[in-house]
Amino acid sequence: MPKVKTKRAAAKRFKVTGTGKLKRNKAYKRHILTKKSAKTKRNLRKPTITDESNVKNMKKLTPYL
Repeated sequence: MPKVKTKRAAAKRFKVTGTGKLKRNKAYKRHILTKKSAKTKRNLRKPTITDESNVKNMKKLTPYL
């Protein structure tokens, strides 16, 4: 059986925590920031855990992560 290639775009976006969960950065922080409150922008800085419904697909994209 051949080796599985890692999807490089996904590998750059996700990190694995010590417990095996996938950590990701939040979206909506690139542009059109003037209408967003300081509180919203501050909360977008923090990374978050990937939702359970997406974890199976992300693990397939990054088999060696």
